[in-house]
Formats: sequence, structure tokens, C-alpha cells
Amino acid sequence: MENTTVNEGKTIAIISYITFIGTIIAFIMNNDKKNSFAAFHIRQMIGLILLGIVINLIARVANLGLISTILGFVPLIFWVLGFIGVLQGEEKKVPLLGDMFQEWFKGIG
Repeated sequence: MENTTVNEGKTIAIISYITFIGTIIAFIMNNDKKNSFAAFHIRQMIGLILLGIVINLIARVANLGLISTILGFVPLIFWVLGFIGVLQGEEKKVPLLGDMFQEWFKGIG
């Protein structure tokens, strides 16, 4: 990826990792610019948000105790890895699910 593309999209990509509202703002900001680096990270963050919601719903319904607590940290750990990727200017996919997030949300960006 070109350094120019990364530099131009880095701010939008960082915004995407700041809560759900930040992801929406980043999506709107990137609609005009169509920066591929920002779009990559927006797709990763949308996947992480949905992963967090699914894990939370499963934890509430199944009431698995400690397992639910441990599973709750998975999206947080993936978020940290994705955010580090943005700061380093890299398109690092989150472990296990990053490829799926890119495929599922390929229309974004």
C-alpha cells in the first residue's frame, strides 16, 4: 500500500476505532474520499462491534459465568491489535475473523 494512501486514511481509520459512533463518523468521512486504508479498518471495526454484540447476547442467554467473562475480552483484545495496526500504518487483520470481516463488509469503502 502506498504511503500516501496510509497517511491520508490514518486519521479516519483511528476515528473508526473510537466507539460505535466513531465508526459511523469514519464511514461518513470516508464516503467522499474512498481511502482504501481507512475502509479496511472501518470493515474490521464493524466486524468487531458485531462480534462484541453477539458475544454479549450469547453470554446473557447462556449464562456461562467465567467463560462469558473470558469471551467478553476477545473483542477488546482484537480491538487493541487492530488499533496498533492503524498506528503502525498497517492493514493487520484481526486474528481468526479478519478475513471474514473483509469479505462480509467488502461493499463498505
